[in-house]
Amino acid sequence: MRNMTLGMRKEAQKLIYTLADMHATEAAISITTGAVSGKNHVASKPGEPPNADTHFLDRSIHVEKTGPLTANSVADAPYAASLEFGDDKIAERPFMRPAATKIKKAVDRLAKEGIRRVNRGGKL
Repeated sequence: MRNMTLGMRKEAQKLIYTLADMHATEAAISITTGAVSGKNHVASKPGEPPNADTHFLDRSIHVEKTGPLTANSVADAPYAASLEFGDDKIAERPFMRPAATKIKKAVDRLAKEGIRRVNRGGKL
């Protein structure tokens, strides 16, 4: 990282943020696709992503920059972890882990290409 120029570092930061944003977007899409709010809302089945009702969960998903070259996609609704992993009251309804699996190939491809461009000193 010491040999990284400022331009290369900025391009690497953009790449990292973009990849985390892809994950956050896919997780939110999995919650909202086919969801019905209000009196016709139907809860998802265990093992499936939650079905949005109030949209509080899907709107809580975002990216946080955690360091110069790190970022996390986060769901910070108070019940996000209980839905993702389940608890003593509800079976798991994962949305973050399946989103990561779904975009893995695209992320790998974009990351490799981005790293090549950054190493060549080019822009993403």
